[in-house]
Formats: sequence, structure tokens, C-alpha cells
Amino acid sequence: SEFAELAASLEKDKTAVFFTHPYTSCERGTNERHNGLIRRFIPKGKAIRSVAEETIRYAENWCNRLPRKILGYRTPEACFLEELANIA
Repeated sequence: SEFAELAASLEKDKTAVFFTHPYTSCERGTNERHNGLIRRFIPKGKAIRSVAEETIRYAENWCNRLPRKILGYRTPEACFLEELANIA
């Protein structure tokens, strides 16, 4: 229901959008890679509220400073700051 009117608005703008199929992780490679990185710190099935805030903060910083092939071996943090500079 959240995407019910998406097709009409995209057709107007001639924008191509691709949706992944449910339970097909191979179509969401980057997302699955990030989930794997996060699971180094927070195991699958563990309640997030049982994880110390320091652990979450450490995992967040570690992930944001890890160079990624998909970003040309730049870090997400550097790419984000670069985009912010382009906006300002």
C-alpha cells in the first residue's frame, strides 16, 4: 500500500525503478553486505535493545569508515560529506 501511487508519479517523470522480489537476497547485494557487517557486532536474532549503545555507536562508526568497492574504495562517510559539500 505504501507504493500504491508510485507507478503513476514515476510514469509522469519517465523514471525507471526496479523492485526486488521478496526473499531474494541476491537482488539486494549491498543491503545484504551491510547486514553481514552489522552482524559482526549484533548477531542475528539478538534484540537490539539488549545491545549496549556504545556497541551500536562503534558498529556505526566502523561501517561508515570502511572503504567499499561499490564506492570506488571510498568510505561512506567521505561520500556523504562530499555530497553535503555539493549541496551547500
